[in-house]
Amino acid sequence: MADTLFIVLAAGEGTRMRSSLSKVLHRIAGREMVAHVIAAASGAGEADIAVVVGPDREDVADCARRTAPGCSVHVQAERLGTAHAVLAARNAVKPDHKRVVVLFGDTPLMTSQTLEKMCAAVDSGASVAVLGFEAEDPTGYGRLVMRGDNLVAIREHKDASADELVITRCNSGVMAFNGPKMLSLLERIGNDNAKGEYYLTEAVEIARADGGKTVSELADEAEVGGVNDRIQLAATESLMQQRLRHAAMAGGVTMTDPASVTLCHDTVLGQDVILGPNVVFGPGVRIDGGVRIEAFCHLEGCHVSSGARIGPFARLRPGAHLGECTKIGNFVEIKNADLAAGAKVNHLSYVGDATVGENANVGAGTITCNYDGHSKHRTSIGANAFIGSNSSLVAPVTISDGAYVGSGSVITKDVPPGALAIGRGRQVEMPGWVAMRGSKDKSDS
Repeated sequence: MADTLFIVLAAGEGTRMRSSLSKVLHRIAGREMVAHVIAAASGAGEADIAVVVGPDREDVADCARRTAPGCSVHVQAERLGTAHAVLAARNAVKPDHKRVVVLFGDTPLMTSQTLEKMCAAVDSGASVAVLGFEAEDPTGYGRLVMRGDNLVAIREHKDASADELVITRCNSGVMAFNGPKMLSLLERIGNDNAKGEYYLTEAVEIARADGGKTVSELADEAEVGGVNDRIQLAATESLMQQRLRHAAMAGGVTMTDPASVTLCHDTVLGQDVILGPNVVFGPGVRIDGGVRIEAFCHLEGCHVSSGARIGPFARLRPGAHLGECTKIGNFVEIKNADLAAGAKVNHLSYVGDATVGENANVGAGTITCNYDGHSKHRTSIGANAFIGSNSSLVAPVTISDGAYVGSGSVITKDVPPGALAIGRGRQVEMPGWVAMRGSKDKSDS
């Protein structure tokens, strides 16, 4: 049992998204928003995680379990406010939990460092700690009314006095509680309001009435911003991309035009990687040091070893594994293929479901014909083999070490080591045909 419990509220439907997909399952940098939040909680030290979902949202529950296999999932059958949502996970709160942190599944920019700061506030004696931010425009936000270092109240905008309306320190909704005191506080929250809902913010007043310490910690406004529509989704994607690019460049990556590069949450880039403009990374990409990726390349589910050169206009699909100093040129697509060190596929080619040996050369316009309409088959190209331009290799087929394939060939049988294979129609020449054709045209005029 961990000392900390994180409760992630993910029950909101987000009708402003105009989508059949749950709001928290919309992706930022290739990952569901709720998965970003769960990952931030997991990164804040050893902790238990509980996720509160709406009814019939097994898709959200599945996402939570994939992200944190040990998490518990709880259903908020009715949407009756934030305190009601937290209490849906009451069974997850154990006596050993010294601190309980409540956060939201639509805030994908939340960081582990901020959550650690919230836990530290409880460890310093706070019954309740509220995460605030300095708002550029506080209109509509609940204000955090402070008296020195103590949080006196959370005042909703509509209830704020003239003096309170000028406060710019606002409530993010994220709250940390002294674990043993939490359920007692929440069970005393009433619903005497216009909506008949139970608001988590009332825990501050109740804790103060008990003589407890209530405090506020600060985060950047962008970090705690929730996503409620597609416009905010795009803005948050932009902020996440900026964060990922800065981390990559700080780690030794060169980007000639950073704003045009799109990274995924799990993109791994080694030192001295150079990225040209408009390079896009999907999930599951690892690029070792010293790789150069030219403009307009798309990579997903692949591994590129050190010293390789990719693009421009290349596509690496899932299962592509490129060895050291390989070269993949313009308008080349690689899928589920292993290319050994020094192999080259430089122009206008498709290599799928294949193995390419060391220093093999695949000429322009070559394709591995891997699909027969029912099943996929593999092509094996040996070390130092040479595939002439505009060749079709009909799988399953093996081109052995050192073998040559003549340009324009259709290869359907295995080629032995060191052999030359040619599979094309014989060239036919007709002497004088042009003159004969010209005479015929004149006679027809």
